[in-house]
Amino acid sequence: MVAASLPRIVVAGTHSGVGKTTVASGLMAALRARDRKVAPFKVGPDFIDPSYHALAAGRPGRNLDAFLSGPKLIGPLFAHGAEGADVAVVEGVMGLFDGKSGGGELASTAHVAKLLDAPILLVVDAGAMARSVAALVHGYATFDPELRVAGVILNRVGSPTHEKMLRDALEPLRIPVLGALRRDGSLRTPDRHLGLVPAAERRGEAREAIDRTGEVISRSCNLDGIMRLASSAEPHRTEPWNPEATGTELPTAARVAVARGPAFSFVYEENLELLRGAGAEVVAFDPTKDENLPEGTDALYLGGGFPETYAEALSDNASLREEVRAFALSGRPVAAECGGLLYLCRNLDGHEMCGVLDAAARMTDRLSLGYREARASVDSPMAAKDTVVRGHEFHYSAVEPRAGSAPAWELLDCGEEGFVAGGVCASYLHTHWAAAPEIPCRFVRSAARGAARTAGARA
Repeated sequence: MVAASLPRIVVAGTHSGVGKTTVASGLMAALRARDRKVAPFKVGPDFIDPSYHALAAGRPGRNLDAFLSGPKLIGPLFAHGAEGADVAVVEGVMGLFDGKSGGGELASTAHVAKLLDAPILLVVDAGAMARSVAALVHGYATFDPELRVAGVILNRVGSPTHEKMLRDALEPLRIPVLGALRRDGSLRTPDRHLGLVPAAERRGEAREAIDRTGEVISRSCNLDGIMRLASSAEPHRTEPWNPEATGTELPTAARVAVARGPAFSFVYEENLELLRGAGAEVVAFDPTKDENLPEGTDALYLGGGFPETYAEALSDNASLREEVRAFALSGRPVAAECGGLLYLCRNLDGHEMCGVLDAAARMTDRLSLGYREARASVDSPMAAKDTVVRGHEFHYSAVEPRAGSAPAWELLDCGEEGFVAGGVCASYLHTHWAAAPEIPCRFVRSAARGAARTAGARA
């Protein structure tokens, strides 16, 4: 059970774009530089911000999404991810009160903060404000009496005079200003159509940026005050989530090859832990450069990412494409989410892909975004027919037509989606398997049965 007194803080914003990721990742790096063991978290389904958190904290960035996992799992997932840490830093999503729907708090930063009994450090873009900052902070601090907005970080402050003006305005609120960051274009992280460029694509550059951000936070923020705030969190005892507590009989060993590298960096850490907990050996491969699948592969897990950015490299790697195609057509299990779906198509914007699915993928200017509830349309290696899951879509691509295969999911109120063909289950839906541990168990069982058949055929 995680320590009741574990210091924890939620870095929230008044709205998107105020600098939450800069402050949160910089705070993680600054505390780590002080030899603190930092557990990093992100509210919501996002994969990109946790990639920077992992760099800053030196341990996996994890998600806390009260829609994908359900509110009851937030505490256990937090306790699991925070084991062995000195402090937990949780970056919020969008504005503090923005959740799944406009009228409710489900899956908002505020919702997760309340589930964790954590104080809030509010990031404010003060670039075009003076006394009005007090009205803004006062509103956020009093909107929900169950929340504790306990500190403020002022971002994009123009000058010492501007900073004094802002601090004077906020003083009557008795909410401490724990940092003031000057306008600094060097702290900006490059972005593109789905948000920030993932850390996996920037490598050494991202490491340098995180270190620089940590130094700025160390100079500009009261780290001792922030730690005192984090230490003021109410006691919160909960049993850590256990990826091995599947409640099912584990299969014989199976080897699951997981696509990683710059084109496929969108995979929830808990999904990998659940595969291991179900008895699988998890091995990584990079479809942009590895010419063969890992030896002894029994199943493929192709997560999301940016295959459109690396379409030429993926296409040029013909030997791996052919091996993936042969593997899938053999009937062995393949799970593909979003970017993985595009990789299995005939082509992507004219670049030849694996040709497992009789469909073409193309980039569009239309964003498909949102939480989804889905029911499995047919049996597959991932889910039994009528299994209900919650997921998330976030993409600008389109795949058409759907032919020669069954749909993977019936999206409630949204129609059919995805493909099931033989052992392949591919769709745009990202799912967090902590809420549905039967999925990795079923997937690994299917892989183990295939491994056993292969071993029998060789005997």
